[in-house]
Amino acid sequence: MRQITGFSNPLVKRVRSLRDKKHRRREGLFLAEGLRILTEARDMGVLPEMLFLAPEGAAHPLARTLIAATEAAGGDVIETSADILSKLSGKDNPQTLIGVYRDRLTPLAALDRTAAPIWIVAQALRDPGNLGTILRTGDAVGAGGLILVDDCVDPFSVEAVRASMGALFTQTISITRWDDFLAWLRAGPGTLAALSLRTDTDYQAAHYPAPTFILVGNEAQGLPAAYEEACDIRVKMPMRGKADSLNAAVATAVMAYEVLNQQRRA
Repeated sequence: MRQITGFSNPLVKRVRSLRDKKHRRREGLFLAEGLRILTEARDMGVLPEMLFLAPEGAAHPLARTLIAATEAAGGDVIETSADILSKLSGKDNPQTLIGVYRDRLTPLAALDRTAAPIWIVAQALRDPGNLGTILRTGDAVGAGGLILVDDCVDPFSVEAVRASMGALFTQTISITRWDDFLAWLRAGPGTLAALSLRTDTDYQAAHYPAPTFILVGNEAQGLPAAYEEACDIRVKMPMRGKADSLNAAVATAVMAYEVLNQQRRA
């Protein structure tokens, strides 16, 4: 373990730059914070390339296990101050451990659609909190992963990683364009089910054979009409109050559990 105490250290500047999307893409690296998230990553066999920690961060038995595993895998373990951790994370009250990980994107062509009965597809999703929550939902229902279509928020942003609560490391993530996704989908088995306001079909009335791809649209605009027309199923949820739609992540969770429950009964 080595120590870094200076804010001007080149490595501190480099890691801090990973809070910016263009630097994450250039380096192929991203940040994850906190003992829980980093331990879940280790449990999935994913270890950081660099592990920054405050002296008190090494006290927990799980932290010591993580440090040993990172060093054994050739990773760099760096002890530093809480002030530098705050600079890296952008938070006034940072976690005591911050990991630097290689990005986890999987090309669309490399996905095995038969590996899971449920997949989630998000189109033009903008909110990192929604993206992280959808990843958690995918983990909870045993989804194969999350396919991001068109211009979505970066799944490796600090905010999205925090919101995923470790599900980023359990879910396969792929980024593609709509035409490429549709061509890939139609080349094999799979039912594409869209959440839509432009239908009279109740979400519990439809049948969802495996694998089902749940398609959710942009938080403000929903799905383009042409995208909905390309789907096998369009469904909506009953809205008994004055609101005309649910939050994108909430709607995805409700839909995912309906698909899961149908498949469980089958």
